[in-house]
Amino acid sequence: MKITPFLISTVLIFGTVACQIPAKTSESAPNPNESPQAPTEQTKQASKEDAQSELRRRQLNADIRAREERNNVTGGGINRAAADVASEVRSKLEANIPGGQLTVNATDNGNITVLGTVNNEDQLTKIEPLSKEIKGVKNVIVKAIVAPPKG
Repeated sequence: MKITPFLISTVLIFGTVACQIPAKTSESAPNPNESPQAPTEQTKQASKEDAQSELRRRQLNADIRAREERNNVTGGGINRAAADVASEVRSKLEANIPGGQLTVNATDNGNITVLGTVNNEDQLTKIEPLSKEIKGVKNVIVKAIVAPPKG
């Protein structure tokens, strides 16, 4: 019978603690009728710097290596889905061509078309060799142009 008072006091203590935690109400919830605030220039700049950082570049390259290893294990790579190849090429270009505004289109037969802009001629010449590093890419058509950044 000694355990009964212990259990009752434990339940009372937990009940008391639980009552002290404020309830979440609709006042603390986001209002769906309010329009989202536009990001500030500082937020935009921070996001841009993060996207072009060395850490982000290493993360993208690690992701590409992981995809390649997975494709090697599963036997994929030769006849990969066009969307998968395009996504991998896009990641490769994003990681190695900072500031580029590129889109990648792929076909099921391994043809890649890269459109958009890069900051300089050096970046433009990197597009084809970087794209061909991705397993499943057979032909690269570069329709990107050089357009130096404004500002």
